[in-house]
Amino acid sequence: MEKVIVTGGAGFIGSHLVEELIKNNYHVIVLDNFSTGRRENLETFRSDNLEVFEKDISDYDQIRPFFNDVKYVFHLASLADIVPSIENPLAYHNSNVNGTVNVLEASRLAGVKKVIYTASSSCYGIPDKFPTSEYSDIKPEYPYALTKNIGEQYAFHWNKVYRLPVISLRLFNVYGPRSRTSGTYGAVFGVFLAQKLAGKKYTVVGDGTQTRDFVFVKDVVNAFIMSAQSDIICEVFNVGTGSPQSVNRLVELLGGEKEYIPKRPGEPDRTHADISKIRSMLGWSPKTAFDKGVNIMLENIDYWKQAPVWTPEKIEKETEGWFKYLS
Repeated sequence: MEKVIVTGGAGFIGSHLVEELIKNNYHVIVLDNFSTGRRENLETFRSDNLEVFEKDISDYDQIRPFFNDVKYVFHLASLADIVPSIENPLAYHNSNVNGTVNVLEASRLAGVKKVIYTASSSCYGIPDKFPTSEYSDIKPEYPYALTKNIGEQYAFHWNKVYRLPVISLRLFNVYGPRSRTSGTYGAVFGVFLAQKLAGKKYTVVGDGTQTRDFVFVKDVVNAFIMSAQSDIICEVFNVGTGSPQSVNRLVELLGGEKEYIPKRPGEPDRTHADISKIRSMLGWSPKTAFDKGVNIMLENIDYWKQAPVWTPEKIEKETEGWFKYLS
């Protein structure tokens, strides 16, 4: 049985990837420091083919021994969110840059067949062109976006210098069961579902007409696995749907009342992935329609019953940082 590593495997996307890899008969090693990941995310598919270790990728000596005899490495571990990255840039650099270098070097020395790096569409900043392709200008607006892009550059540099096979996936707005309920960026589904369970109004930033390229987590997982199993190396791919949806449409599908809070500065009015490259080169395309994905979220709503409810006051307090740093 082939061994693979998933860093950040207890997180939202990572846990779904682990689940699918086990179904595909891989022996999965999860390395996670549980700063944001949850052990509960891995409980429903516990298996003899799953090993979970509480390790921090920023500590090279901690993680190096696990890479021996590993075929693929899926590198998802990182710190996310915008304002915390501005407030604590050294922590983000240590995790997202130094941690990535550690993963790459451990992979190189162990002779790993391929590393799949998890990049972010935030590297495009506020794009000049929609849909946004992989050839668009890189314009990170804040340390999180910058550190994720630097990690991508390191991945390709390790390919150039050491011939380490790598692929980078620039994820757009991923949603699905187990999504986070904290953070002021990228966690809109989890926040909304926690508010729905508590009978609270949905807090919508701006007027709700902003659109996001929401892509379902199972489709994203397929992109990871197809990238690893392909013969393609040293390529970057956007992972989205190419069909953006408005926040107001999301609220309509979830059902319930909403209230508006001020639009945050420095946040794009829309994200829209050009996915023609991944379609043509990898043969990947999203399969889950937005309304179907939202229904799946509602079917799994029990997951959010224990989630903290983000009241309008809590969210407004969290968004103060946006205005402080980005206005």
